[in-house]
Amino acid sequence: MLGKAPKKCPCGGGLYRKCCGRFHPQAAGEAALPSSPEQLMRSRYSAFALGLSDYLLSTWHPDTRPEQLDLADNPKWVQLQIVSSDQQGAQGLVHFRAYFQVGQELSVHDELSSFVKEQGRWYYLKANNLP
Repeated sequence: MLGKAPKKCPCGGGLYRKCCGRFHPQAAGEAALPSSPEQLMRSRYSAFALGLSDYLLSTWHPDTRPEQLDLADNPKWVQLQIVSSDQQGAQGLVHFRAYFQVGQELSVHDELSSFVKEQGRWYYLKANNLP
C-alpha cells in the first residue's frame, strides 16, 4: 500500500503525481485511465515499485488475472526501459526491460506484454515469449 507518494515517478516519466500517480487511486483519489498500452505498462511498473497490488489486479484482464497477488518478496525496482510500443485498434504490445535489485545483485526482466482494450479501458493480458 502506498504511504507517502514519491516525488519522482518510478517509471522515469517525471513527477509521480503528473505521471503514473494520476492513474493510481491511492495517490489520485478519482483516478484517470491510461489511454495507451504504454501508459498502462508504465503505471503497472510503478505499481510494482510502490507495492500497489490492488491496482495491479484491477488492470489485469479477468481472463488471465490471478485471484491474489502477494508482493511480499517484491524486489527493489530501479529502472524501466521501454524498448517498443505498438497499438493496433484494441490490441497492444509493449516490449520493456525492468531492472531490479535483490541484495547487491542487479538483474533485468525482459518482457513483451500483450494488452487489450475493452469498454474503453486498457488491460494487461499476458506476457509473450521473446525470440
